[in-house]
Parts: sequence; structure tokens; C-alpha cells
Amino acid sequence: MIAMAVLLGGVLVWAVFLYNRLVRLRNQVRTAWADIDVQLIRRHDLVPQLVSAVRAYAGHEAAVLEAVTALRAQAMQQQAPQALGEVESELEQAIGRLFAVGEAYPDLKASENFARLQEDLVAVEEHLQYARRFYNGAVRDYNNATQRIPDVAIARGFGFNGAEFFQAGSDARTAPRVELKS
Repeated sequence: MIAMAVLLGGVLVWAVFLYNRLVRLRNQVRTAWADIDVQLIRRHDLVPQLVSAVRAYAGHEAAVLEAVTALRAQAMQQQAPQALGEVESELEQAIGRLFAVGEAYPDLKASENFARLQEDLVAVEEHLQYARRFYNGAVRDYNNATQRIPDVAIARGFGFNGAEFFQAGSDARTAPRVELKS
């Protein structure tokens, strides 16, 4: 009888420990996603300013400007990490094309506003890259914890489901090349 009580107590302590660990890992994933969201919002706030700056000098580049604007709107509506990753990769490429347009217009390239926007966007991209790596690491740890035996029993019993990785689509794996010209 005492052995059974000790065994039951041990299982209960293990279940509580595991539950608390899963909660911590799930919260880490949520926090990491919030960090990505902050960087994406910063990027999305810079895009209209960038489009306006280019439009002032190169208004006839309407296709590029419209593509960037449409992708920004689409990205702001996405919630799922994988779908958002694909749209954000397309947006990165479109912003790269927008910077390429800037290279063709010396007055735009010399604009202090355009140069500042380029620098700000490069800084956001660096922060975003770090936030993506941190998020994917948190997702990996969380998914591992929810899929291991015997932990999977507690995870499924309390509704701890796996999380999605934030990744680029297969056709958008390379980042656009963004250069700052002095």
C-alpha cells in the first residue's frame, strides 16, 4: 500500500513538473512569435514611406510600387507562421526590387530620406533574422517536449499541440540583396 502511494505520488510529481515545463515552453514560443510580430510591424511601417519616396522620384515604376503595397497588405492579414513566412519572403524580394529601382535614379539614390529608410530597413531585417531563429528554436524545443514518450501523454491530455515553424517558401529561400550606397 505504501509503495503504491509513493509510486502514485511520484507519477503526480512528474506530471506536474512536465505540465509546468510545457507551459513554459509554450509561452516561450508565444513570446518569440510576438518578437517576430514586432519586427514585421516595423517593416510594414517602413514600406509605405519607402514607396512614397520612390514614387516621388520614379512614379512611372507603378508595377513595382503596386506589388510592394499589395504584398504588405497581404502580409498584414496573415496569421499562420508558414503562410506569413512565404508572403514575407515575397515582400523581401519586392523591397529588393524597389531598392534596385532606386539605383536607377541618381536623385532618389542621393535622397537623405531614401538612404535613411534603407538603413532602417536593413536594421529591421537583421532584427527579424534573429527573431526568426529564436522563434524556430523555441518551436523546436516545444515540439520535442510535446512529442517525446511518455511526455506525449500529458501533452495531448492537456491540449499541448505542436507549433509551426516560421520558414520561407521553397521558391523564396534566398534573401534579397540590399546594399547601402554612400
